[in-house]
Parts: sequence; C-alpha cells; structure tokens
Amino acid sequence: MSDNHNENDHQHEHMSIAKYLVVFAILFVGTILTYVAALTDLEGIFPGANTLVALGIAFFKMTCVMLFFMHVYWSPKLIKLSAVASFFWLAIMFAYTMQDYLTRRSGVFGQ
Repeated sequence: MSDNHNENDHQHEHMSIAKYLVVFAILFVGTILTYVAALTDLEGIFPGANTLVALGIAFFKMTCVMLFFMHVYWSPKLIKLSAVASFFWLAIMFAYTMQDYLTRRSGVFGQ
C-alpha cells in the first residue's frame, strides 16, 4: 500500500479538546436552561409554552450534537442535506402532534 493519499480520502479537521469543552459547556448550559424553564410557569403566555420552550432548547442541543459530535459540520453536502431533511421531518411530526394536542377539549377524555 502506498502512503500517498487518494483523492477519495476525506481529510477531516478534528476538533481540539478546547472546542469539545466549549460544545460541552453549551450543552450543559442548555440543560440548566431546560431545568429553569421547567420550574418557571410560562402557561400565562399560552397553554403549552413550557413544552415549546423545552423543545426549542432540545432542538438547539440536538443541532450542536449533530454538527460537532457526529461531524456533520465537516461532512459532504449529501450528508448535510440528509441532516437538514431530518429536521424538516421532525418539524412535520411535531406539527401534527401539536395540532392534535391543541384541538382537544379540556378535561379528562374531552369531557
């Protein structure tokens, strides 16, 4: 085998320990924010506001994990396209779930 790199070989820029610690800090702060949002009563804004805030924070954390820990940031365009498509699919699933949740009557079993 030759030590020369083939043009099909992908050279990835690897993150340093400092960058991993920054991403870890971002995820840690996101976890703390989720906890604070769970303790704060946001139902005065609109019903389900706590859930929406928690899902927004979770979505941001999921994006950080996908980009940096799963190396999507340095991946080819097709991988990036599939990652973006998965976000749209997740948005569709949340939209259908929230549509069902918001159109139900209050009370136990709609009574």
